[in-house]
Amino acid sequence: MYVVEGEESRRVDSLAQDVDVVAHRVVHGGSRFREPVVIDDTVRADIEKLESLAPLHNAPALRAIDEAQRALPDVPHVAVFDTAFHVTIPEVAATYAVPQQWRDWGVRRYGFHGLSVQWCAEQVAAPRLVVCHLGGGSSVTAVLYGHSVDTTMGFSPLEGVPMTTRSGSLDPGAVLYLLRERGLDADTLEHELNFEAGMKALAGGTGDMRDVEEAGGGLPLDIFVYRVAAAVAAMASALGGLDALVFTAGIGENSALVRARVCERLAFLGIELDPAANAQAEPDCKISRGRVAVHVIRAREELVAARAARAVT
Repeated sequence: MYVVEGEESRRVDSLAQDVDVVAHRVVHGGSRFREPVVIDDTVRADIEKLESLAPLHNAPALRAIDEAQRALPDVPHVAVFDTAFHVTIPEVAATYAVPQQWRDWGVRRYGFHGLSVQWCAEQVAAPRLVVCHLGGGSSVTAVLYGHSVDTTMGFSPLEGVPMTTRSGSLDPGAVLYLLRERGLDADTLEHELNFEAGMKALAGGTGDMRDVEEAGGGLPLDIFVYRVAAAVAAMASALGGLDALVFTAGIGENSALVRARVCERLAFLGIELDPAANAQAEPDCKISRGRVAVHVIRAREELVAARAARAVT
C-alpha cells in the first residue's frame, strides 16, 4: 500500500489513519466503468461480476477494498480502473469479428495497464508514443497525442504478448481442441492459461525474467523479445509512425538485455539505443541516440490513482 503526499508516494506496511481518501486500482471495469467512481454496495457488486474476466486481479482488489473499508470506514473509497484510459480506442481497433449477440454481451477489446500508460504518456510528450509495460503482466500500447488508440491486451488481460505466467494471444481453436479432445474443463483451462503458461511454461521455474536471463535466455527470451517487438511495430502502424518508445514496469525498467534486444529488432523504425546509457539506465532517463526517442520510465500507477480519487471526492 502507498501513502501519497503531493507528487510523492511512500510504501507503508499497515493502513494509515490520517488519510482523506483511499484509491483502489481495479484492473477490469468492463463496459460499466469508464471513469473513477466512489465505491458503494452496487459498485462493489458490479466489480465482483467482472471477476472472471481478470481472475488474477479483480478478486484480490475486492479483498483489498473490503479490508480497507473495515479499517477506514469513515473516508471515501474510490475505484480507479485500468481499462478507463483505453475508452478512446476506436471501434476499428476494439471490435472483434464475432456474432452481434456476443458483442451485445460486451465481448470487445478493453485494454489494461491504463494507469501505467497514462503516467508514461504524461512524462514523455510525444505525438506518436508506444508504451511497453513489461512486468508480471505485459502489454504494448499506442498513444496518439495522449490518448490510447490501440493496445495488445483485449477482452481480458490474457491477450497480447507472453507474460510471466499468462499465455498471451492464443488461437481459439487450440482452446476448443483442449476442451473437446483432451478433456480439459473450463476451470482447468482458466487456471493454466493464467498461472501455468507464459515464460513459466517456456522456461520453467517461476517465469521471472531475471531467472530466464541468468539461465542464458535461449528460446524463451527469443520468443518474448520477438512478440514484444512485433507488437511495437503493430502499434507504430496504428499511429502512422513513431516518435518515442517507453519501457516501464519490472522488466522494462530493469532489463537492459530485453530493451536492447527489442530495439535491435526495431531499427527499421529509426530506433537506435545508446548502449552505455541503456546499460546504466535508472528511471527516469533517455537511452537512445536515434530519431526515435527511447525512455525508461518508472511505473507510478499509485500517483495516477491518487489524483483520480481526489478528483471525484
